[in-house]
Amino acid sequence: MSGLRPVVLSGPSGAGKSTLMKRLMKEHEDVFGFSVSHTTRNPRPGEEDGKDYHFTTREAMEEGISKGEFIENAEFSGNMYGTSKAAVEDVLAKNLICILDVDIQGVKRIKETDLNPIYISIQPPSMEILEKRLRDRQTETEESLQKRLEAARIDMELSKEPGVFDIVIINDDLERAYEELKDILNEEIQKVQEAKS
Repeated sequence: MSGLRPVVLSGPSGAGKSTLMKRLMKEHEDVFGFSVSHTTRNPRPGEEDGKDYHFTTREAMEEGISKGEFIENAEFSGNMYGTSKAAVEDVLAKNLICILDVDIQGVKRIKETDLNPIYISIQPPSMEILEKRLRDRQTETEESLQKRLEAARIDMELSKEPGVFDIVIINDDLERAYEELKDILNEEIQKVQEAKS
């Protein structure tokens, strides 16, 4: 049942991507699979290796990148992140729609591949709201928070460029944003459900 288009979800940290993605996967657990990214950063409390991320070393990741094992990779705040071909193939092998959670650098790299995903950008209503969401998490130092906010400014600008995303969802209301996300993916969701019935 190939021919299922993967879904690339992008947007700045704090825009609500993870919240929307977790909800989508909970409601349609037999439809979507998450491509587990690799990272060289340390796990945060509650994160599981192989479930939230494949936690790895810089050396191992650099070796994989040089061998062409990654679809995309980026560096942020001194840590490397990336999506391996194997992570996507694992999901597709289960006849599930693969969801990739990548930053704007990753989106540009994926556009150079033959993956042909649906590109969706989740954006905050404003920088002020985004900053409040990030501060409320209390997981960042002031320096790393400023780096995230700067990355978010760039992300918000690039998401407005024509042709980068198939759709941009402004997450100012979680329910409405979720309905919008489901509407876009409805056709792909039906393909999976029909194939399973």
